[in-house]
Amino acid sequence: MSIIEKAARRIDLERGQASMPAKSDAGIDVLEPVAAAPSLPPPAAPALPLPEAAQPAPADSPALRHNTRIVDLDLAKMRDMGLVTAAGGRTRLLEDFRIIKRPLLKRAFAEGQPKDKPGNLIMLTSSLPGEGKTYCAINLAMSIAMELDHTVLLVDADVARPSVLRTLGLPAQRGLMDLLVDDKLDVSDVLLRTNVDTLAILSAGTSTPRATELLASSTMANLVHEIANRYPDRIVIFDSPPLLLTSEARALASHMGQIVVVVEAQKTTQHALGEALRQLDGHPNVNLIYNKTRDIPGIEETYDYHYG
Repeated sequence: MSIIEKAARRIDLERGQASMPAKSDAGIDVLEPVAAAPSLPPPAAPALPLPEAAQPAPADSPALRHNTRIVDLDLAKMRDMGLVTAAGGRTRLLEDFRIIKRPLLKRAFAEGQPKDKPGNLIMLTSSLPGEGKTYCAINLAMSIAMELDHTVLLVDADVARPSVLRTLGLPAQRGLMDLLVDDKLDVSDVLLRTNVDTLAILSAGTSTPRATELLASSTMANLVHEIANRYPDRIVIFDSPPLLLTSEARALASHMGQIVVVVEAQKTTQHALGEALRQLDGHPNVNLIYNKTRDIPGIEETYDYHYG
């Protein structure tokens, strides 16, 4: 073998030993780090269509419009509190609100003049606190939620003393005032959907000393127009502050298509009611609910139909 052949064989042997894995003391193969040679990136794979479930949603799809939270209402507790629920059976209270809601629903979608306020915007208020306006607002919303052809949005607009979420056993959330202050928020960002499929809730939101000005603003006008017209079957119930204690109620009333004034039986004075109604002068649709009436003798509290 020539010197050149011997040298070539020696080089080949050294290369073979370098490529073999080294052994650790325990006899386990340990790969020595080796600098990798630069390589070209692999060719791009052809774009394949995404499966249907992974396709991006269009900008106006429900997935993007309804970025909402879902909250559970304790319907059994609500029933025990004397509130209307679908599972509460046929009660006198349920029948009362069936009677109350029917003319409101009829006017909500009646054809009107272009300058009229949307009839599906309904504000519940009272002369003074404690007359039961929140109780009536929740019951009216729950009754309308039983309709087959309508959905309902319950708005806590009593921004000075919000009580809708508290009554329903829910924690405070961002809501109406936050929408009016932060133009980056959308209704869907703060809307609460419930386990009653046809009922959603908008809380009062963060308290602010400029509540009256915000409720009277063009921003509020645009907001109520949006929530009134976003869904053609929607009724919007606003739980408003009392008329005689705050200025917010009058500002809110300027946007409403219908107003319901709750009157506490045998407590609200004619003077107080007269003053409250004077603040609503010029509004075409003002209704009264006579609340907390005494039971009428001979009328059963609950009743039902029985079939043989």
